[in-house]
Amino acid sequence: MQISGADMSEARLNALRQRVREALCLPARPPGKEHVGIAGSGAQQGSAVVEFTFLAVLLMVPVVYFVVTVGQIQGGSFAVVGAADQAAKVFVTQSDPASARIAAERSVLVALKDYGHSPESTSVTITCDRAGCLSAGTTVTVTVQLDVSLPMMPLGDSLNLKASRLSASASQVVGRYQ
Repeated sequence: MQISGADMSEARLNALRQRVREALCLPARPPGKEHVGIAGSGAQQGSAVVEFTFLAVLLMVPVVYFVVTVGQIQGGSFAVVGAADQAAKVFVTQSDPASARIAAERSVLVALKDYGHSPESTSVTITCDRAGCLSAGTTVTVTVQLDVSLPMMPLGDSLNLKASRLSASASQVVGRYQ
């Protein structure tokens, strides 16, 4: 009896399949069931891909949105800390209280704009521990509040949907020699 080349390659392929199944500790399949799908019938083939895609989209979209929201809040916290610190420094270097207040508020707006936040969602409070805000030794405290809106919400501003309200304060002492 002579074995043809096609029968020889089929025998080698079956032997290789058997060795792989043994290496992976899988049960041996009967010879007639070589091409059956995962679930045991050919009708179920391909449904795992559809189920995986559906579940991946269903689960990944909220996770990605959560990560983007946390990133927005983190960026906002960096913005308010930097804005409050810069505003306090700018305030104590001015010569009169009116121009100091204007300069501090402008520095807050510039710092928040650098981080991509709008001036409408910001409030600035400047307090002094003495009556004369620019007298030597006075401690000036600047508090900046920022409302961070939810990302990618087209009606977020009109519906007042905010992710977080952030606040930071910074203090500077007015120098003796000005």
